[in-house]
Amino acid sequence: MITSLQNTKIKNAIALHSKSRERRLQNKFTIEGLREITLAIANGYEIETLFVCEDAAAKDITEAAQRIEVSKEVFAKLALRENSDGLFAVANAKSLHLDEIHLSENPFIIVIESVEKPGNLGAILRTADAAKADAVIVCDNLCDIYNPNVIRSSIGCLFTQQVLTCTSQQCFEFLKSKKIAICAAELQASHFYHQNDMSQACAVVVGTEANGLSNFWINNADVRIKIPMRGAVDSLNVSVSTAIITFEAMRQRGFR
Repeated sequence: MITSLQNTKIKNAIALHSKSRERRLQNKFTIEGLREITLAIANGYEIETLFVCEDAAAKDITEAAQRIEVSKEVFAKLALRENSDGLFAVANAKSLHLDEIHLSENPFIIVIESVEKPGNLGAILRTADAAKADAVIVCDNLCDIYNPNVIRSSIGCLFTQQVLTCTSQQCFEFLKSKKIAICAAELQASHFYHQNDMSQACAVVVGTEANGLSNFWINNADVRIKIPMRGAVDSLNVSVSTAIITFEAMRQRGFR
């Protein structure tokens, strides 16, 4: 059992958990909790090390290459969450490319431009999982998709989705090549979202929390859509807007 915070494996796990630079350099990330670790394993993520607290809620995860017992004091430094089930993993990251995306016969894709807040990205991933979207494409990324707060706020849905990062230009060219209609969500649009046909192959594109979509997407979209706003403010949180538009698309498709 590891009882010292000076242990090299513990120090490295803490660095991965707290620093995006370390995650990029090592191509690894961390996962807290039984549900999230189980989802990662079920979707093909390789667990390198599993740290188990002495009174862990579950000790039957065997896919880890290395299983290490740690004291309560050490685990308290590893985990950010209060309810982590006594389980903390270091896993190998995946890098999905546009030409590797598997599309359904009638695809629906969520595109996020320059998302900054991990909580918003995580919430959008939960929506994508609930709607069974084909993929989530993060363009011109400002947020590390393996940020622990993305995993936490997505409740592990990061692992159930095809998620990738690329430039807006690359994403645009991919959507056009697959004949997927581009629906840009923006405040000055002339069409309400529910008036637009999203029953066929389409991608909904949402912008940053502060500034919305860039001119690139506004100018290159097939249609621009907006959500009716009847109150004093002119917009919703980006994750809420994405959920509203996504489930309108699912309604138009008969939730198939």
